[in-house]
Amino acid sequence: MTGSGGEQPVRTRARLATLLADTSTGALGAAGGRVAGVYLRSGTPGLLRLAVLAGLPGPLFQPWWRLHVGRPFPVADAYRLGVRVVLANATETVRRYPQFAAGLPFPFGSVHVPVPGGSEPLGVLTVLRPAVADSVDEVLDMELLARLADGLGAELLRLADGDASAVVWDAEPLCVRPPAWRPARAAVARFGWDPVTCAVRADERLYPLLGLCPGEFAGTDTALADALAPDDADRILAALRDTAAGRPPAEPLALRARDGAPRLLDLWQVTEDPGATRVGGMVFDPGPAVCADGAADLLPQGVLCLDRLGLVVYVNRTAARLAGRTREWLIGRTLWEALPWLTGPPCDDHLRGALLTPDPVHFHVRRPACAGDEPGAGDWLAVSVHPGEDLLTCTLVPTSRVGTPVEPVAEEHVPQDAVPGDHALAPLYRPIALAIALTDAVTARQVSAVIMQELLPAFGGRRLAIYLLQERHLYLAWETGFPQGFLAPFEGVGLDARLPGVECLTTGRPLFFESMQQLPADYPGIALDADEGARAFLPLIASGRPVGSCILGFDRPRGFSTEERTVLTALAGLIAHAMERAQRYDSEAALARGLQQALLPRRLSAHPLVETAGRYLPGTQGMDVGGDWYDVVEAGDGLALVIGDVQGHGVQAAATMGQLRSAVRAFALSDRPPDEVMSGTNHLLIDLDPGQFASCCYLRLDPATGRARIARAGHPPPLLRSPDGRTRVVDVPGGVVLGVDPYARYPVTELLLEPDAILALYTDGLVERPGTDIDDGITALRRALAGAGAFAGPPGGRSLAEVADRLTGGARHATDRPDDVALLLAARRSAPVCRP
Repeated sequence: MTGSGGEQPVRTRARLATLLADTSTGALGAAGGRVAGVYLRSGTPGLLRLAVLAGLPGPLFQPWWRLHVGRPFPVADAYRLGVRVVLANATETVRRYPQFAAGLPFPFGSVHVPVPGGSEPLGVLTVLRPAVADSVDEVLDMELLARLADGLGAELLRLADGDASAVVWDAEPLCVRPPAWRPARAAVARFGWDPVTCAVRADERLYPLLGLCPGEFAGTDTALADALAPDDADRILAALRDTAAGRPPAEPLALRARDGAPRLLDLWQVTEDPGATRVGGMVFDPGPAVCADGAADLLPQGVLCLDRLGLVVYVNRTAARLAGRTREWLIGRTLWEALPWLTGPPCDDHLRGALLTPDPVHFHVRRPACAGDEPGAGDWLAVSVHPGEDLLTCTLVPTSRVGTPVEPVAEEHVPQDAVPGDHALAPLYRPIALAIALTDAVTARQVSAVIMQELLPAFGGRRLAIYLLQERHLYLAWETGFPQGFLAPFEGVGLDARLPGVECLTTGRPLFFESMQQLPADYPGIALDADEGARAFLPLIASGRPVGSCILGFDRPRGFSTEERTVLTALAGLIAHAMERAQRYDSEAALARGLQQALLPRRLSAHPLVETAGRYLPGTQGMDVGGDWYDVVEAGDGLALVIGDVQGHGVQAAATMGQLRSAVRAFALSDRPPDEVMSGTNHLLIDLDPGQFASCCYLRLDPATGRARIARAGHPPPLLRSPDGRTRVVDVPGGVVLGVDPYARYPVTELLLEPDAILALYTDGLVERPGTDIDDGITALRRALAGAGAFAGPPGGRSLAEVADRLTGGARHATDRPDDVALLLAARRSAPVCRP
C-alpha cells in the first residue's frame, strides 16, 4: 500500500482516503480541535509524511509536510517512543519543544497519539486544539483518540494484507474539510446551462447545497429553478434566457429557498465557439454569516470569506474591484489562485494565526495595480482576518501608508520615504526563531547557512556576506547573492580601511543605507555593484569582543524603521555569539581530528600472503570525530586484524580509542589468543574508567593455512565473500561490549579463509541508519560485497583498495552522516603478493 496513487487499486485508494479523512475529522471532535492530521511512514527511512490534514489549507502547513523521526518535535517523539505526547498550551510547548513552538508561535495546545502497527508505529495521529491553563486531560476524550489511532492502524494493516512495511505514504497530503459546526453555512456551487437543450451541468457541490442526491436531480433548467427557489422559478428561468441573449443580471439575484433561507444566484454568458453560447452560474448559500442577504455588498470596505481549506466562498463588490477580478471568477477558487498577493510570507503566518486561535489578526499587504483604480489610490491594503467556527472573514481597506499589523505605531516609527515590501513587518520577526535554529549550528558554515535560511527571508534580503576577524583583518566566511568577483577586493582588508563593513565593527554601531547611491557620499571611491538596493552593515560583537561583520543586501531601495534597526542589531548579537562558539568548535574539532589521524595507523602491517585495505570516514554531524579504529598487527608468524568503536564522539572518544588501540596492539604483538586479548582489553578499559564503553572484533590469521580465530565484543559480525562471489555473515557468538562487565567471557570462533576470499570487518556507522534495523544495513553491505565484481588482484580483477572504495562510496558521498565509519578488508593469496 502506498500513497503515491497509481500503485494502488482504485478501490483501495478510495478506502484509504476515506479512512484517513474519517480518522482526522473524528479526532477533531474527540479533542475539541481546530486542526487534525495523520503522519505515516514514507518510503524514505526515518521520514514521516503528512497523509491527511483536516481544518487547515495544505499550503499553509507545507513546512510540516515532512518530519524526520530524529527531530525534536512532538510528532517525532510520539512515533519514536511510541507514547502519547500531550501539550496543554504554548508555554508547555515552548518548554518541551522550542523549535516546534518557534515555527507555530500561536497560543494552542496539541495532542499526538502513535498509530500502532506491530513492532513500531505506522504513524502518528495529531490534533491542534485551543490552549488550556494546565492539563488537557479533563477535556480530552483520550480513550476515543486511542481507539481512533488503534482502529486506523488495524485498518491500514488490513489494507496492506498484514505487511506493516507496505504501509507508506509518499504523496502530498489529502486536505479534508472538517464537519461544519452548523449545516448549510456559506456553501457555494457552480453549474452550466445549455440554452439549446435546456440541460444543466452541475458540479459536485450543487447537490448537497440543494439538499438533493445526484440521482434525484433531473438535470434541466426547470428542475434547477424548482430546487433552488420554487417561488422564484419564473424569475430564474427568465434570467437564464436573458443571460443567454447577452443581458445578464447586473447584480446577483436574491432568492429564498423552500425553507426561507437566503440564496444568491449569479449568471454570466460564456461564448465557446462562434454561434455556440452557454450560461455559467454560481449559487451561494451564505447561511447566518456576515454576508447573509447581501448585506456585505453595501459595505464600503472589501469583504471576502474563506472556508477552512482556503476556498473563497464569498466576495463583495468592493473586494472584487480591489482584486481586479469578477466575483464569479473569484468564488470557488483557493486563495492561492484567486489572490496570490495575499499569500506567502508573512501573510501565511497571519492566516495560520487566524485559523489556529480565536483572536483576529491585522496586517498590511501590497496588491498589484488593477485596471479601474482611482487616480492616487494607494496600492496597499489594511487586512483584518476574523476567525469563525467554519469561516474566516477578511476585510480589505485601501491605505496609503503602512503601520504595524496589530498595534498602531507613532508616525515617527515609519520613515516618510520608506518603501515597505512584503517584508515590511520584519520588526515582528521573532528573534527566538533564529536563536533556536542557531543552537543546532556548530560550525561557521552551518551558522552562515542558518542566517541565510532564517534572517534573509524574514527581512526580504537577497544578499548576504559574513566576514570574520583574524589577526586584525576581515576575511570572507560566507556569501550569497553578490555578483561573481565583486567581493574579492575586500578580502583580507585591515581594520584601518575606510569601509562600512570595517567601521561598523570598529565603532560597534550598525550602518543602514536606504540605497547604494547613498554610499559614495560617505565613502568616496567605494565600488558599487549594479544593484541599487538598500544595505545594512551589522557589527558582530560577542562578550565585548569583535568577531566580524555581517552585510545584508536588498534588491530595491527601502527604509529601515526603528523596530527593524533594533531587531537587526539584536540579531547581530545572536549571530556573533554563534560565530564565536563556532570558531571555538572549529578549533577543537581540528585538534580532535588531528589527534584521531595521529592515532589511526599510517601503514598497515603486511604479509606476503595477505592483502589488506582500510578506510575511515569521519561523521558529518557533531564533533566530526569519533572513536572508530582499525589496525593490522604482526602476531607471531601471522597477522592480527582488529576493528573497534568507542561510544560517543569528540576528543574523549578519540583519546579512549588511542588507549584501546595501543592495548590491543601490545596484546597482539605478544601473540595472545583472541579471547585473552578481549578480556585483557576489557579489564584495562574498566580500570581506566573513562565513562565509555567500546565494541571490538579481533581476528588472528595464519596466512599459510588460512585458519583464523575470531573473538567479538558487542561488535557487528564479520562478512566473508568466497572466491565464487557467494557472501555470508560469519556467525561469531561473541560477548558483551568492553568496559561493562569485568567477568565477561569472549568465546572464540574458528574460520577458514580460502585464497582470494575477502573478509570484511566494519563498524556500525557503515550499516546503521536512523529509523532502520541494523540487520537491514548488514544485508545491504553483504549484497554490495557480493556485487563488488571479480576479485583476483590486479591485473585479473579489482584490487582490494577498489573494493573498499566501492563499499564506502555511499557513505562517503552522504551529506548527513551521523556516525563515523571504519572498514577493514583482508584477502589471502595462494602466492606471495608482489609489492612495490
